Amino acid sequence: MDMDASTLTEPVVTLTESAAGEVKALLEKPENAGKLLRVYVEQGGCSGMQYSMVFDEKRLDDVAAEMHGVSVLVDPFSAKYIRGAVVDFSESLTAGGFKISNPNARESCGCGKSFTAQA
Repeated sequence: MDMDASTLTEPVVTLTESAAGEVKALLEKPENAGKLLRVYVEQGGCSGMQYSMVFDEKRLDDVAAEMHGVSVLVDPFSAKYIRGAVVDFSESLTAGGFKISNPNARESCGCGKSFTAQA
């Protein structure tokens, strides 16, 4: 049985059931057909790095995992900063939406979308 090495490792990012349910609903939209969820970091935000999520296609060097029926992609650069992070979703009126809890973040800003971390 030929298995890709990325399927044998622990997932870089974990989705809660709530987050997976929201992602599945978004994936049903025609513009997202055939795409997968990508979680990544980029330079920016008020703390130096910021979280981003997008629907995308798998790239050669991605680490992929599946949880609650949703495939999640993370590129090697982002994996250094968000390994062990948990993506949750809340429908709360005041602080609703996707939230990422990152054990690697040394500091986070008030918006919860940017952070400082040691790779």
